[in-house]
Amino acid sequence: MSIRIITLAAASALALGLAACTPAEQDQAEVNAEAAADNTAEAAASAGEQIQEGAAAAGEVIEGGAMKAAQAVESGAGKMADKLEANQAEAAAEGRPGAAAHAPTY
Repeated sequence: MSIRIITLAAASALALGLAACTPAEQDQAEVNAEAAADNTAEAAASAGEQIQEGAAAAGEVIEGGAMKAAQAVESGAGKMADKLEANQAEAAAEGRPGAAAHAPTY
């Protein structure tokens, strides 16, 4: 949004320069318009750098969160496999129907 404001300021300066009456006023208006254009370019470059830095930081946060989620899923799956194995061993020891004769190996 600030880039739009700077661009409008540069366009306004250029329009005012065209409306200037004397050659000296026109030259000064041209200098002002060029300075405004330079400022616009610098602001756009700065905004681009800030966006890039923000995107990189957001990517790192997302990556960290995804890694934690994957670790939690892996841990949870391991715990569930251990619990299932213990339940199967217990059921087999009690002779319950459907129980595995021996605990599965992973």
